Amino acid sequence: MEDNLSLRVAERAEDRGGILRLTLAASDGRELPPFEAGAHLDIRVTGEGVDLWRQYSLCGDPRERGAYRLGILKDPASRGGSRALHALARPGAVIEASAPRNHFALAEAAPRSILLAGGVGVTPMLAMAHRLHALGRDFELHYCTRSRAVTAFLEEIDAAPFRDRVRFHHDDEGTLYDPAALPAPGEGAHLYVCGPQGFMDWLIEAAERAGYPSERIHREYFSADVELSGDSFEVEARASGVTVTVGPDETIAKALERVGIAVEVKCEEGVCGTCLTTVLEGLPDHRDVFLTPEEKAENAEMTVCCSRALSARLVLDI
Repeated sequence: MEDNLSLRVAERAEDRGGILRLTLAASDGRELPPFEAGAHLDIRVTGEGVDLWRQYSLCGDPRERGAYRLGILKDPASRGGSRALHALARPGAVIEASAPRNHFALAEAAPRSILLAGGVGVTPMLAMAHRLHALGRDFELHYCTRSRAVTAFLEEIDAAPFRDRVRFHHDDEGTLYDPAALPAPGEGAHLYVCGPQGFMDWLIEAAERAGYPSERIHREYFSADVELSGDSFEVEARASGVTVTVGPDETIAKALERVGIAVEVKCEEGVCGTCLTTVLEGLPDHRDVFLTPEEKAENAEMTVCCSRALSARLVLDI
C-alpha cells in the first residue's frame, strides 16, 4: 500500500493481563499523520513463522503527533500475530503499518457518551476519553476486567485528566457492570462497546432491548468466532470476467486467489472490512461483524474473507 508507514518501537512496557504497551514513532523522526479517536493501525507482523496483517487500536491522546500508542494482548487463541509482536517488538525494531484508519468513530456532538470496555477493548476507549475530555463532553468510561490484578493502564488512567469519569468493574469483586444503569434511550446517549465477543454481544443485546437504535450503538470487534464452511456455490467476478466455484471449506477470497484474482484480505474474520466487496447479484450469507444489521439487510456489500452465499450464485464487482 502506498500510504504505509515505517514505524520504530520507541518504548515497550509489559503491563498487567498479558498486555504489551508499545510507543511507536516515525523511523525518520518526522511528525506522524493525525488520527481520530477510535482509529486503528493495520500492522504487518512478520517473523516467528508468520506474515500477517493485524489491526490494533490507538490508545493515546489524538492531539499527540510524535507517537502512536498501542496495547496488544498476548492472546493464547491467537493465530500468531499477537504472539509474534510480543516477541519481536523490541525497542528499535521497525514495523510496517498503514496510516490510521477509523471504523469506530465518535459522534462528537452527542449529548452524552457511554464507553463500555472489556479487557484490552479499553484501548480505543482511552483515545475516546482523551478526545471527549478535550471537547468538554459528558461521558463515562466503564472498564470491565476479571480482576484488578489483570487490569492494564491503571497508572495511566490514574494520571489522566478524565480519571474521575472512569468506573472499574472486576468480576472477582462482584462489581459487574449492570446494563440497567444505561441512560434512557430518549436522553440521546451514544454507546461504544469493545471487548471480547461474548461481552459485546451481551451489552449490545441489552441496549437493543432497552430501545437504543442501532445508529447509537457503536461497536468494534477485535476478533470473532466465525464459521467459514458451508455448501458450495458459484461466484462470478464480473469485472475480471472469471467464474469460480467456492468449495465447502473454502472462502470466496481463497477461491478467487486460486484462479488468479487477488483480493486484499487482512483480518480473515470479517472484522476489519478490508475485503469489503460490492454485490451485483445474488444473496450473501453475511458472517462478518463489520457490517451493521441494516447494511447486511441491504445486501449491497459483503466481506469475502468469511461470508458465503444463500443463493446458488453471487455476482461480485471484482
